[in-house]
Amino acid sequence: MNRPTTRREFLRTSTFASAAAVSAPLALAREHPSERRQQRPVFRAGAAEVDISPPRLPVVVSGGFLEGTGGELRDRLCARGIVLDDGQNRLALVVVDNLMMPREMLDQVKAQAAAATGIPEKSIVISATHTHSAPSVVGALGTGVDEAYAAFLPGKLVECVEKAAAATEPARVGWASVIDSEDTNCRVWIRRPDRIGADPFGRNTVRAMMHPGYQNPDYLGPCGPEDPELTVLSIVRADGAPLALLANYSMHYFGAAPVSADYFGRFSAIVGETLSKQGAGKPCIAMMSHGTSGDQHWMDYSSQRKAIDLETYAQRVAARALEACRRVEHRDWVPLASAATTIRLGRRLPDEQRLAWARGLVEAMGDRRPTSRPEVYAREQMYLVAEPERDLRLQALRIGDLAITAIPCEVYAITGLKLKGQSPFRQTMNIELAGGGEGYIPPPELFPFGGYNTWPARSAGLETTAEPKIVEALLTLMEQLAERPRRAMPRTGGAYTDLILEHQPAAYWPLDTIGGATAEDRSPHGNHGEYETGVAFFLEGPELAGLSRPDGAIRAAHFADARLVAPAVNLGDAWSVEIWFCNCLPSDARAVTGYLFSRGPDGAKGAPGEHLGIGGNHLGEALAGKLFFYNGDQREELVAGTTIIEPKTWHHVVFVRDGSRVAAYLDGRTTPEFSGDASPGSPAGAAGVFIGGRSDKLYNFEGKLCQAALYDRPLAPEAIAAHWAAAALRTDAKSEKSG
Repeated sequence: MNRPTTRREFLRTSTFASAAAVSAPLALAREHPSERRQQRPVFRAGAAEVDISPPRLPVVVSGGFLEGTGGELRDRLCARGIVLDDGQNRLALVVVDNLMMPREMLDQVKAQAAAATGIPEKSIVISATHTHSAPSVVGALGTGVDEAYAAFLPGKLVECVEKAAAATEPARVGWASVIDSEDTNCRVWIRRPDRIGADPFGRNTVRAMMHPGYQNPDYLGPCGPEDPELTVLSIVRADGAPLALLANYSMHYFGAAPVSADYFGRFSAIVGETLSKQGAGKPCIAMMSHGTSGDQHWMDYSSQRKAIDLETYAQRVAARALEACRRVEHRDWVPLASAATTIRLGRRLPDEQRLAWARGLVEAMGDRRPTSRPEVYAREQMYLVAEPERDLRLQALRIGDLAITAIPCEVYAITGLKLKGQSPFRQTMNIELAGGGEGYIPPPELFPFGGYNTWPARSAGLETTAEPKIVEALLTLMEQLAERPRRAMPRTGGAYTDLILEHQPAAYWPLDTIGGATAEDRSPHGNHGEYETGVAFFLEGPELAGLSRPDGAIRAAHFADARLVAPAVNLGDAWSVEIWFCNCLPSDARAVTGYLFSRGPDGAKGAPGEHLGIGGNHLGEALAGKLFFYNGDQREELVAGTTIIEPKTWHHVVFVRDGSRVAAYLDGRTTPEFSGDASPGSPAGAAGVFIGGRSDKLYNFEGKLCQAALYDRPLAPEAIAAHWAAAALRTDAKSEKSG
């Protein structure tokens, strides 16, 4: 019998197939009108590498809460650039070994480069690698600007564009991608509800935080998905010798002592040298751009710490990029185009109480630099008040059927997945910290979780609705370039979905939401639910062979003391509910570990109604970790199971009411986990429906849910078993990737 593939193996093979579909048969793609000519001009490309190492040491180094310095040049810093020319339009892309650069500086560089080369400013994309070991050119948190280096850098960036433009020669271009899910992970994790941390303003608001530590029991799991796609833009000379390679990967940085280009520099050297050898020694300039990685890092906090150094990491990622290169189908000519727009976004300003607190600390500091987090964030409030709005310049480039977006912020992987999933292009590369450095931009639903990435500062200060506005603006730019509309976000489907719909549910919520407050009902009835504050989206769900998505991952929502509130459905006294769940809270943490489903009047005292939960420490070990039914404090009827639900494992449950009888079926078994007599607990007409919590919000669920369906009749045990069989949970994949 063949060993079943793991999810990561599936992702790799499915994406390879996708990459082949994208890169190999590109001739089958719909041809853009501008490609339809009898005599096309020669496609040309040039590349350049300019040393931007600081001419004098020590330098001020940014990347931490407090200001640092670097007195040793450990490896070169470079600006690497590519210029493309289709005979009508030219594009320039420059990748700079720096943490981030302000828009004001980069606007100046673009203007000077445009004047020198004739390439329009909107067609020039300049981005930072995000090394945390380079001289500071923008004030951030406790770090100031190294003024000498900030004066030195712009001229070098202009020089890079000029040299690349002057070096153009006949060339061919292509692109492809692979999945590298081993080298990036979500670094922002959700804390237990009884382990909430303090922010720099003295409030206990930190429900999610970056770098939780390896297998830390205080944390439940990641707050977002990964974007493991490694994309390459490959340029070869007319004779096939590699000329340049632009890679893109969503991983924050590795970590290196200053002054250093971090792994980005070693990656560029390894790939450049390898491709140069393939081209009989002709130079090839390689570079790694920063993908959507505001919440991504190389550490896998769900596992034990593994020993790895920067060189090993760079070699691993370089090997995957070279694998992608081998998949590229180069084309003699592709059309080039660019588009840009400016959006104005507000900053989250302090209220009067916080402002008074901040002023007091800043006045006490005088002229010295901050030495603590409260001092850092007190001073940051002054900067926000002084400039309450920022203008963001967003760009998009077209290279044939490849789109490149340029984002002047640190957005999350989920943002990159939104752009890739809806892009009208067959391949999309997202480069962040391009054209500016406006800080972290979590999606709106994650702001209530708090944590470093949400603390108001110049490095994380934009309005809570910034992310959807950025996504919408970039999708609009790509539509303009493609001259066709965006795609709909891919949906989960498969034999399991088909069977659920065949059984005519009153509502079917896959909970594979990627954004917004609405939980879509996939049934014909339109019983869409609303997520309460405290739900994180698009997490990895169970590994179900009976479901599929183009990205290979079944998606789930993480509920953190929040509920899905659904419309009241007239179910009468005969109905069923079906849910996949992964509880992340230990069963000894509180009286009830969490409620999966509830039906009753919203907010009613004593919770009259019907509630399906997982037991906690209320009755010692009698209910701990076991499924139970409870119908409210007035009737106090309890029916419980015997199986202990281990934390961070995926399970399927169907709860059935048939008149006065209730039963729960666990993991497809036809013998009920529990069954007995119990009254509804409240009038049917007054009953609301809640997923992930109880009607009175007591002991809401802490973990992940997906594929919830509600039926207006009892499901038979045979039908329940058929649903389990159609879903086809991998038997070796129950355990969840969590701490």
